[in-house]
Amino acid sequence: MTEIETILASQQFKAAAAVLKADHDRFVEDIITLTEIPSPPFGEEKRALAYEAMFNALGLEDVGRDGIGNVTGLRRGRGNGGLTVVAAHLDTVFPEGTDCTVRREGTKLFAPGVGDDTRGLAVLLAFIRALDAANIETESDLLFVGDVGEEGKGDLRGVRHLFTENAYRDRITAFFTMDGISLDRLVTGAVGSRRYHISFTGPGGHSLAAFGTVNPAHALAHVVTGLSRTEVPENPRTTYCASVLGGGTSINAIPNAVWLEVDLRSEDAGALEDLDATLHRLIAEAVAAENERGDTETGVIAAKAELIGNRPAGRTDEDSRIVTATTAALQAFGFKAEPEFSSTDANIAMSLGIPAVCVGTGGDGGRAHSLEEWIDVEPENSVRGLTAGLAAILGTAGLWNS
Repeated sequence: MTEIETILASQQFKAAAAVLKADHDRFVEDIITLTEIPSPPFGEEKRALAYEAMFNALGLEDVGRDGIGNVTGLRRGRGNGGLTVVAAHLDTVFPEGTDCTVRREGTKLFAPGVGDDTRGLAVLLAFIRALDAANIETESDLLFVGDVGEEGKGDLRGVRHLFTENAYRDRITAFFTMDGISLDRLVTGAVGSRRYHISFTGPGGHSLAAFGTVNPAHALAHVVTGLSRTEVPENPRTTYCASVLGGGTSINAIPNAVWLEVDLRSEDAGALEDLDATLHRLIAEAVAAENERGDTETGVIAAKAELIGNRPAGRTDEDSRIVTATTAALQAFGFKAEPEFSSTDANIAMSLGIPAVCVGTGGDGGRAHSLEEWIDVEPENSVRGLTAGLAAILGTAGLWNS
């Protein structure tokens, strides 16, 4: 028998699976409770306090919040296999003031953030209860983490802190992030990204009286059109997007300041570096071309590129224990577990060479990042996903047979 088959056949695992099924209503209650505690970008503290209390109530050791706001709690194993992290992110994409009240229709729950990633937070609580009720002891210690800053301009600051500043940073040997719904996909590769706020400044002036004066909007346009003509590889997948633009004061004034935000992405660190260099070359060319074209008597065009997001690329080896164990566990429950690239909290671990995956949380759902976000907590499919996820963790952390 394979290791996963041995785990699935064990009485301990069967007992844990039974708890996941019997406690499913409590799992749903946790989702609702946490969803209705708003957790906007850079405003996760209220939810973090509630999650910290939940960790304490479950009897985890060394429960607390670290220097950046991550909630951590330790479940000791035999100490024979390093430290396996099981994480979900506390933040949502929705701004302060968003109504997060959960509406229930049959087995479906509707609310902003209910699936991404509040369901993941509730999954960690369900795993802890099942492990304890079944008296399961793991080879590795398990560190459960509710992390901040996964979404948007959070720039993975929570997990970045976990791996660079947190007291457990040097002990971590495997990393799970429970994020997304489907277990047919298994994220083993990290899409890296660079995000820039690029500002262009100039002297400005009256649109008629100062006609011919250098115009920062022209320089911005040079960058956008140049980027649109840039050829990037299909494999590794590499993309760019001129996303948000602004500036100027009036329709009849040459602007003295305009700005642009750009998103660059790639599955490969080298390709991302090349694209980054292309963007900076376009900016320099744009400034030089506009200063050469126009009148600079009252001032010149200048540009500043501020890095506002930097998610590293990386990949977990397909032969690593975390990938082989997770794939076997998910497939044992009928999921495809097809490897793919994405941008998740696992990026940081992968970039550091620490084996990591992102695993879905089960059930069904849709409309993530919208006010109409929903998940389906129909028990059969929901419990199947929970049970498969727990098997993946045990296959990685190791099940101690006393």
